[in-house]
Amino acid sequence: MSWQDEYRNKVTTAHEAMKAVQSGMRVAIHPGCAEPEALAAALMARGPEVRDVEIVHLLTLGRADYVAPEMEGHFRHNAFFIGGNVRDAVNSGRADYMPIFLSEIEALFESGAMPIDVCLIQVTPPDDHGFCSFGVGVDITLTAAKKAKHVIAQVNAMMPRTYGDSFIHVSQIDTIVEATQPLCELKKHPAGEVEQAIGHHIAGLIDDGSCLQLGIGGIPDAVLDNLRDRKDLGIHTEMVSDNVVPLIEAGVITGLRKNFKPRKIILSFVLGTKTLFEYIHDNPLFEFHPNAYTNDPFQVSRNDNMVAINSALQVSVTGQVCSDSVGQMFYSGFGGQVDFIRGAARSKGGKPIIALASTAKNGTISRIVPMLAPGAGVVTTRADVHYVVTEYGVAYLHGKNVRQRAEALIQIAHPKFRDALYEHCEQAHWLQRAHEIAPSR
Repeated sequence: MSWQDEYRNKVTTAHEAMKAVQSGMRVAIHPGCAEPEALAAALMARGPEVRDVEIVHLLTLGRADYVAPEMEGHFRHNAFFIGGNVRDAVNSGRADYMPIFLSEIEALFESGAMPIDVCLIQVTPPDDHGFCSFGVGVDITLTAAKKAKHVIAQVNAMMPRTYGDSFIHVSQIDTIVEATQPLCELKKHPAGEVEQAIGHHIAGLIDDGSCLQLGIGGIPDAVLDNLRDRKDLGIHTEMVSDNVVPLIEAGVITGLRKNFKPRKIILSFVLGTKTLFEYIHDNPLFEFHPNAYTNDPFQVSRNDNMVAINSALQVSVTGQVCSDSVGQMFYSGFGGQVDFIRGAARSKGGKPIIALASTAKNGTISRIVPMLAPGAGVVTTRADVHYVVTEYGVAYLHGKNVRQRAEALIQIAHPKFRDALYEHCEQAHWLQRAHEIAPSR
């Protein structure tokens, strides 16, 4: 049978496809901008007919109706990374959160520790050889699809075709649902004054020819805004946003000086808008790989001058970093922070950076704190931290003792909180006031 005949025999409706989902199964959903919304909607319609179906995925941008109170008992979400659409459910006890390095999730599928019964993916129409591209996101989904007992694909003509380890053959798909619709988008929000200040400080650490990893949000985007005068930057990252496009077109991002995978942007998924989707379509500059590859600290470290930029919610004055919770309320996840912090630390000339605004809640709370809030988890340990950056400057902690760390971090805290931080450190016998901290204002 030709792949064309095989394809036609596998085409059905989303409603019929979801009959493969039975009670007690585990279902993996393609995350991010690649979320197969037609399949997700059909899965919700299947809800009243099934019990105890576990749904696993990274951050998604759709509605996530399976975490609604009325779906309790039918579906239960297990989050590898918590998005705003499931955060309340996780903290209300209707969904679960798994703290795990992004680079290690796929090993759960491959080892059988977390077998996947059904994998819902979104791909391009097949090429002349019967291969469909995962488009905007390979992430953990390529591996999930390889190991799943049953693969259901939404074939979407609006999905961009991307290169790298980003293909699945029609013969590896069990059921096909043709549904063409716009992809989920993550809209760009302009960086504020604080984010621009942080971006300016970080840009000062980035030399010509550096290789970058950038996370999600205003700070990474502000960093890119401050790099327009650099030359021959490279990218090795888990994700890319719209802001890379102007720097590529301006000749700032070329990858020419990369010693590992030169001239290629190595990534696993994109989070952005239609502008970015159209740019990556059929563009051989972008080379997609699973997160187990892009986030492997060894692979990261093969890039000389690797600069990893990740955000945090709190940093203690001794250097502990919390990025996934606000106190005991789970907020996001580990993601690739530790993967890239450790990879950049082992890179020749590498710079691992933690970036955060100095305050939260309209300046009423310091995010440089004497100790992490009760229940807060340590994502990046004291020993892993090198650079911490706020809008007030850069603190370098690696190889520093507790006294030196506290002094450096207090200097980049908001001025109105510095005295209180210093007093705590004195009471803990970490510091003795040898000089005056900048006065509060």
